[in-house]
Amino acid sequence: GRPLIERAYNIHPDLGFIVETLAVEGLEGIEAIRVEVGVPIRPMLAERLNSAKAIIAKLGNKVVAAEYKLDGERLQIHKRKEGVTLFSRRLEVITHNYPDVLELVAKNVASREAILEAEVVAINEDTGEYLPFQELMHRRRKYGVAEAMKQYPVALNFFDLLSADRKDYTNFPYGKRRAKLESVVKETERTRPVPALRTADPEEIEKFMEDAIANGCEGLVVKYLDGVYRAGAREFSWVKLKREYRSELTDTIDLVIVGAFHGRGRRAGTYGTYLLAAHDDKKANFPTVSKIGTGFTDEDLQKLPRLLKNYESRVKPPNVESNLVPDVWFRPHLVIETIASEITLSPIHPAGMGRIRKESGLALRFPKFTGKIRNDKKPEDATTVDEIVEMYNLQLKKVERVAQ
Repeated sequence: GRPLIERAYNIHPDLGFIVETLAVEGLEGIEAIRVEVGVPIRPMLAERLNSAKAIIAKLGNKVVAAEYKLDGERLQIHKRKEGVTLFSRRLEVITHNYPDVLELVAKNVASREAILEAEVVAINEDTGEYLPFQELMHRRRKYGVAEAMKQYPVALNFFDLLSADRKDYTNFPYGKRRAKLESVVKETERTRPVPALRTADPEEIEKFMEDAIANGCEGLVVKYLDGVYRAGAREFSWVKLKREYRSELTDTIDLVIVGAFHGRGRRAGTYGTYLLAAHDDKKANFPTVSKIGTGFTDEDLQKLPRLLKNYESRVKPPNVESNLVPDVWFRPHLVIETIASEITLSPIHPAGMGRIRKESGLALRFPKFTGKIRNDKKPEDATTVDEIVEMYNLQLKKVERVAQ
């Protein structure tokens, strides 16, 4: 009877209720306990391995689902006629922290009753970019919730469905749960099923990992498609793939503006995000290394288009190397100072392409404008690709030292 009691507790974690059911109805009563909307379920947890190859081997060399692992807060969302309740990973009710999430769920989840899991992430509303976890923590306050909601808007990335319209999905294989999830969650700017890739190829997973990190994520969770949802268990049907290092960059990086993307929200009518390049002194060109939309004051947003006006180009300048196509190109001229949390491998940006890993360039993670326009620097005086490669290598050494 022990496995039955454990499962009952994991899907209905109220000890008093379990003991009473056992006393009155015996094991039959325990077996009859079902997932119930409004009663939190103990979350399933992931194991961790440090390479895609090891994960594929552990999961039986089969096709798996690799999904973005976001830098946010895990929510268990219970939707029913009476409204929406949000539980934290520790099963606390945190509904009052996220009034906007309630509205997003009501509008974009098709089932009348459902239990879903999602990662809530802070976003920059003007650029759509994800922000670090610290920004989201401003939402966990008792007072000033409406103000925090305006200042720190959020997006929902749904990653599992445990129940829909009174049907328990926890014993369905993950592939089926994901299909159901995709059928009930409407994809909008603020809600979506978490990006996923199905493959059995470790190299494809490593590439997808770079993609995830370039999009502000921590890494990936790789899932066994035949695995059921084991409430309260940590097991190898979900495996986290995270980078083994994380370090803060202390140096500023001077980069050249080579493109811009139109803004939205408060930045409508001006540029919301800029495309930045380093200087490759060997090739005498400017390969991109980052997009940037954070750190700009309203005054900066007014001033920069004026400073760049004379350098606009209808086509990509011949000395700019980019896989992204901005709304407007600029001939390399204006240099700005930036800071970033670290330098990561990138499948998108060509700066340092192939220098660290085949078919990968380098990019800045969580870049931010310091407020300083470097009028004293010509574009050729910007931070070089060699310097960025060196920063990446130093950051690895620093982490190895900490690990020892």
